[in-house]
Amino acid sequence: MIIKKFTAKTEKEAIENARKELGEGVVVMNVKPVKNKGLFAFLKSTMVEVTVALEEESEKYTAAVSAINNVIASSQSVEKEEIQEKKTPVIETVGKRDSAIEEKLDSLQSLLEQQLQKPEEDKEKEEKEAEEPKEESETDKFMHLLHDTMLQNEVDEKYAQEIIDEIELINKPNIPFDYALANIYQKMILKFGKPSGIEPTANGGTKLVFFIGPTGVGKTTTIAKIASKFRVDEKKKVALLTADTYRIAAAEQLRTYANILEVPFRVIYTVEEISKALEDFKGYDYIMIDTAGHSHQNSTQKDNMRNIIHSVDDIVEKEVHLVLSATTKYRDLISIADSYKEMADYKLIFTKLDETTTLGNLLNLRLYTGASLSYVTHGQNVPDDIEDFNPQKTVKRLLGGKN
Repeated sequence: MIIKKFTAKTEKEAIENARKELGEGVVVMNVKPVKNKGLFAFLKSTMVEVTVALEEESEKYTAAVSAINNVIASSQSVEKEEIQEKKTPVIETVGKRDSAIEEKLDSLQSLLEQQLQKPEEDKEKEEKEAEEPKEESETDKFMHLLHDTMLQNEVDEKYAQEIIDEIELINKPNIPFDYALANIYQKMILKFGKPSGIEPTANGGTKLVFFIGPTGVGKTTTIAKIASKFRVDEKKKVALLTADTYRIAAAEQLRTYANILEVPFRVIYTVEEISKALEDFKGYDYIMIDTAGHSHQNSTQKDNMRNIIHSVDDIVEKEVHLVLSATTKYRDLISIADSYKEMADYKLIFTKLDETTTLGNLLNLRLYTGASLSYVTHGQNVPDDIEDFNPQKTVKRLLGGKN
């Protein structure tokens, strides 16, 4: 690919100079004003710098963008694939070129343009540092770009490199990079696995659902959203309990939601009161329990929480959801996940997706804990700002796409 910059008094003049030298097939990549330098710079007219590339090379990138959109369009068939971490199905066909494109990966194209526009001095420095510079194929360059894109979305370096290495093992020499892109897209979906929301019991009995997590992640609001979904949309019988006796405001907030939904509400102080609630709400489909959002480093509170969760073992079917904020640093998420893993096995709920531009921690925690993702929230509105976790949508963003 030929990338070159031309400077002139006007944009039009710079583009004409580019076409004279490189031909009519050039594509304008970037236009920016250039400040004059020197003692009398203010007396000189402003110059314009235009970065251009040959069109036939840019068409290869367009093919890659089209390829991933074709893969996204066929994501429903990917969902039906058996989730196996040890095997990656070979994609024999990506889809017809003339199939409808649902969405565009604008930001991924922007990243490619930025990479192509690196200053010449940086390129010279890299060449000097490389002992044995090797010419990379277009697919290799594109794989490096996807790796960098994952890192910019805060996917941990370990997992980003692991994904790239696995794809390189199954890719054949000189494989078109649209097929490489399709493979990496499918591989990341398989890494996330099948979403696992709250399901009814097999025998139609009551299911007890615990919500645990640190302070400030939005557990109470999340419970209200999920309860509303089951109560209003699915017409299920739901009861709300809270074991959070540390914050009166949290209990009152959940009580308010319970009144709006017209469902029972109760504050639980002891293990015995949980048993009493199970007896009183025996005919209900779901009993959802909010828990205290204490520090994960408080051993006494952790012991109390563990006792409450395991007090219903062998009595009623239960599941536990660890609620985390997508804005939390990965290092802190690891500490939190390890702490709560001592209490019980859990599924993951991520909140506050609307407050961050990077979703790498969703993949990081999924791979670190092995826990399934159930729901994500993206706002404070009850019951609207919640949805089942969508692997396809998340992977698309991790690879540089937009919603």
